[in-house]
Amino acid sequence: MRLPHLTIGWIRRLAALLPALLIGILCAALARAQTPGARVDCDSFSSAILGRAVEYCFALPPGYDAGSEKYPVLYYLHGLFEHAQSWRDHSAEQTWETLMSQGKIGKFIVVMPAGGRSFYVNSFDGRERYEDFFIQEFVPAIDHKFRTLGTRDTRGIAGVSMGGYGALHLGMMHPDVFGSASAHSAALIPKFPDPLPTEGRWGRYAQILQEPFGAPLNEAYFDANNPLTLAEHPERFANLKLYFDCGDQDRYGFDAGNKELDQILTSKSFPHTFVLRPGGHGWDYLDQYLHFSLEFEWQLFKAAGSKQ
Repeated sequence: MRLPHLTIGWIRRLAALLPALLIGILCAALARAQTPGARVDCDSFSSAILGRAVEYCFALPPGYDAGSEKYPVLYYLHGLFEHAQSWRDHSAEQTWETLMSQGKIGKFIVVMPAGGRSFYVNSFDGRERYEDFFIQEFVPAIDHKFRTLGTRDTRGIAGVSMGGYGALHLGMMHPDVFGSASAHSAALIPKFPDPLPTEGRWGRYAQILQEPFGAPLNEAYFDANNPLTLAEHPERFANLKLYFDCGDQDRYGFDAGNKELDQILTSKSFPHTFVLRPGGHGWDYLDQYLHFSLEFEWQLFKAAGSKQ
């Protein structure tokens, strides 16, 4: 059977284009092969201040290992009863990679240190100087080990629950180190009952907080480190960019503290973003909303990069 003349012509044109199409496909495949994907790995840092090694994990964006480009860095602080690998064990790594693949964020490094139950502060008894370790040793070591841009405007800090407390605390205390701080479900406690209960929710709070804030709990020391107290003097962190959110059904009641932080900052006319979102506490909450802090941090990194 003879094919129509038009069909034969179409086949001839396709045959002529086929080598170019194949070359294009091969080049695209080769480019992907030469640009490695994101990589998450873990290591440890020997701290002279703490007198021990501290585990940390890091997420490197696609192409990091094959290039020489420098990147912004986001420090992500885990919650209580979590660890340095929580980012990898839950949905955070996938959220970060998906946002990059969709073009909603650009490339930046994420570093996740182990924080134990420290609340990321220096302990009242002086035995666990975690804040000193973090600022004096860890951040400089990360800038030395990885190709970071190394400026405050391209360095952010974020966290969840206890890590949200830590991110707000460290950001407010060290605005010369961090240009931005973001938090989900930050463990913000406005005021302790007097007398402090030994049972129930407040009893559990007091037991956990005694490790960093003194046993018995030293409320004056807790207040001195509390982001709610630090927020009363926003002139001390005037250029810090802040984002925080919390679930309206937070099972620990942290929504009350987050709303109070919003009220304090608003009363001081300090620019910030706060959203009370539908949801509870933990990774079910983060699965839905982690992308907001990553997008917030990226917009600031992007703006800082355009100024360089």
